[in-house]
Amino acid sequence: MKKILFILLIFPLSIQLSVAQNLKRANHLFEKRAYLNAAELFLNEEPKTQEVLQKLADCYYFNTKMSEAEQYYKMLLQTHEANVDPTYLFRYSQALKGVKKFTEADKWQQKYLVKKQMTTAEKQETLPFFETLNSKIKKPYIVHKVSINSKNSDFGTAYFGDKVVFASTRNKGKLYLWNNQPYLDLFVADIDHSQDLKNVVPFASSINSKMHESNAIFTKDGKTMYFTRNNFDSGKNNSDKNKVTHLKIYRAQLVNNKWTNILELPFNSNNYSTEHPAMSPDEKQLYFASDMPGTIGSFDLFVVDINTDGTYGAPKNLGPKINTEHREQFPFVSSDNILYFASDGHLGMGGLDIFKSQISDESFSKPINLSNVINSNLDDFAFVINEENEKGYFSSNREGGIGDDDIYRFTKEKTYNVHGLVQDKNSLLPLPNTLVTLFDENNNFISEITVGEDAKYSFDIENNKSYKIRGALKLYVPSEIDFTVNAKGDINKNIQLLIESYDDAEQNVITEAGKTQIKINPIYFDFDKWNIRPDAALELNNVVALMKKHTDMQLEIGAHTDARGSNEYNLKLSHKRAQSVLEYLMSQGILENKLKSVGYGETQPLNNCVEPKMCSEAEYSINRRCEFVLTN
Repeated sequence: MKKILFILLIFPLSIQLSVAQNLKRANHLFEKRAYLNAAELFLNEEPKTQEVLQKLADCYYFNTKMSEAEQYYKMLLQTHEANVDPTYLFRYSQALKGVKKFTEADKWQQKYLVKKQMTTAEKQETLPFFETLNSKIKKPYIVHKVSINSKNSDFGTAYFGDKVVFASTRNKGKLYLWNNQPYLDLFVADIDHSQDLKNVVPFASSINSKMHESNAIFTKDGKTMYFTRNNFDSGKNNSDKNKVTHLKIYRAQLVNNKWTNILELPFNSNNYSTEHPAMSPDEKQLYFASDMPGTIGSFDLFVVDINTDGTYGAPKNLGPKINTEHREQFPFVSSDNILYFASDGHLGMGGLDIFKSQISDESFSKPINLSNVINSNLDDFAFVINEENEKGYFSSNREGGIGDDDIYRFTKEKTYNVHGLVQDKNSLLPLPNTLVTLFDENNNFISEITVGEDAKYSFDIENNKSYKIRGALKLYVPSEIDFTVNAKGDINKNIQLLIESYDDAEQNVITEAGKTQIKINPIYFDFDKWNIRPDAALELNNVVALMKKHTDMQLEIGAHTDARGSNEYNLKLSHKRAQSVLEYLMSQGILENKLKSVGYGETQPLNNCVEPKMCSEAEYSINRRCEFVLTN
């Protein structure tokens, strides 16, 4: 009986010891960043405490397994929301984006901002943000996977002359505990005519080691390279207090076609990582990412001067316009001095998104997201571009890839531009409110714009096509210009649109008293009649000729009487006379929609003869008239 009792007592004790050892082992693996192995042990932990749920969700989050991460962050927040650090609200939001639950993600992002006491921050709504962003993009990206992607990870491209160097786990060897994949090496590939990559071979054996190498960059002369490598030199203990080996940036030089003089940079450390080097266009500065002390977030972007004697200045943080409380990594500076980088702290589709910021006198413009054509709901990073041909590469672990990370090539949809200024042909003054219209070679409407106060217009056009551009303004003769874009699309055309007013273009069109009119000899009607007499027809034919010459011209035919007779009688008579003139013009081929007839009676005299028997016949005759006022 005592023996049985001893066994019953020892059995639960052994279970407790086993459970404790399991949790200790899981925590040890987690601290060493062996996340997938740690996750297997955390899964067996019961009950799942707040700490276990946090670490289990993090294990999946740090390996971009967002479906599993979302599941365990949800369990964590259902029970422990009031007690968790705000970071877990942010990570849950990112995990939700990773499974395309954008509306729910926005809700948790807002909770994160409130808990961080960032209540003044603008409310962020992902899908409306990208809808607005895409509407402003004039040159959308066209994206394709490159054909050399493997079933493991391929990422981090850099131009190396007419080739590309990238990092890959396609080699066989020791596994990296973070993701259970082989360690990264550098590889080199040719660029074909379509910008695809081919003929992959390992990079120099003096650079590739038994640990990680990634994210190489090269000087323009091809004689110096910088790259990221694990810290492992000389068998020394180079890990931090948690036995984590960090990343460092190294420099190498090409001597007699061999990469040698490999040297780690002086601002590296065993206690933090420096990674992802990038050079300024003049090669006088080196940009990089680091989690060194003084960062705003988990990783920030820094810049350091490269001195002429080969030494380096002190690293400078790029500041809060670029860096956030989260991750900023993978910088690249283009020949146009534009900083491209990856971030999960600025508003994006989820995970790392790629942003750009113009550099000017060591200051930076507000980062702009490169849209959801380049960016996905997972990680998008390591963007490089040739600004001359607007082509480049980036890396992503988005859905539809071959491996855990893949390389994508992109180009900007090639568009060309016609632009210019609308001016008065004679005075050369700008003409605001002109309607400028673009037509194709078959006279089909493409686009139009009413110019503003600066009288400038602009349209996107395509190569190997012919167009017509037309300017039209009230009281001006429309102007049309034909032009052609050659087969190479070699055009950024500036077309000056000169348009002439009707009163400058035609001798019998004048502007006076605020009216622009066609001036002809007076038209006479028989007393109390409204039919067109032969002598009146001869004068009206001058109006017909002018309107056939200028087919956009529109007229108001205004008939007026003198003051003799009643108001009602004169108004009716003027309507009939104006209508008779309209019908005559139509009989000569003028379209009805170009004409309008109005009878004014005696309401608009040109002199003071406003009563019967107060003026001579000659004075009264001045008011008996037809006016042809241009309305367009």
